Amino acid sequence: MNRSEDDAAFGRPASTDDAGPGLDLPLSRALGPPPDAQRAARRLRPRDAASLLLIDRSRDTPRLLLGRRAGRHAFMPGLFVFPGGRRDAADLRHPVAAGLPHPVERRLMAGLGRRASPALARALAVAALRELQEEAGLSIGRPLSGPSATLPRSQAPALSSKSGTSAGKVIRNQPSALSFLPDAANLRYIARAVTPPGHVRRYDTHFFALFADEAGIDTAATRDSLELEELQWIALNQALSVPPPVPMADITRAILSEMARRLLADPDLARDMPVPFYHSRRGCVVRDLM
Repeated sequence: MNRSEDDAAFGRPASTDDAGPGLDLPLSRALGPPPDAQRAARRLRPRDAASLLLIDRSRDTPRLLLGRRAGRHAFMPGLFVFPGGRRDAADLRHPVAAGLPHPVERRLMAGLGRRASPALARALAVAALRELQEEAGLSIGRPLSGPSATLPRSQAPALSSKSGTSAGKVIRNQPSALSFLPDAANLRYIARAVTPPGHVRRYDTHFFALFADEAGIDTAATRDSLELEELQWIALNQALSVPPPVPMADITRAILSEMARRLLADPDLARDMPVPFYHSRRGCVVRDLM
């Protein structure tokens, strides 16, 4: 992997006097737990998560969908983020209308190491699309034909025993709440980021991107939820302005910067390109290319 280091903090709001788009910020000022919880927070292991950058390219400047996290959240309350959240066990067993494109699946699995499996890669895509439906009311896929869809043999969970999980029984016993078959055929893999130690929550988040027109999305059909409020389509150039138009975390600005670079190099996001991976090392955030 190619390596470069920067100081992009993950959880705190982007500074109003940043010199760049969220890529030169001290990690020491990231939002973290109160002092009496720091020791326990350092021991937290990141949980799998997925997020979706939904892009409206119907105008001269691309717009992306963001919403404000409710103030009751322990992690990043009040900040604007992309729809997304942690992967549920049920995501591993839910059937899909279409899976990830093979280049995207290969790129995603390459970064998962010993945990890599087509089932886990697909589950992360399902998580991103499920969270979009739960948080913004947008379903990308087709409705289930009945109350319980049959899981095709090719989509049976196949997590490696090396992953250290014993989720098999949990997966079989936990029904999925999704009412549609997610369609991951047009997802692109854009970035990955692991929350640094010391936060009250830690996530290993995989960021996907999708053009709204490819999925037949009506950009006016979004609806607020208990998870995300004040949903807005924000122009990419405005989102990267200083100060930003809405409060957002440094990692959100960093992912927006990655998105801007990808669109500049490849407006249709059609190329199989290295994926930036943000994670912490010795108190700084490292940007690798997977």
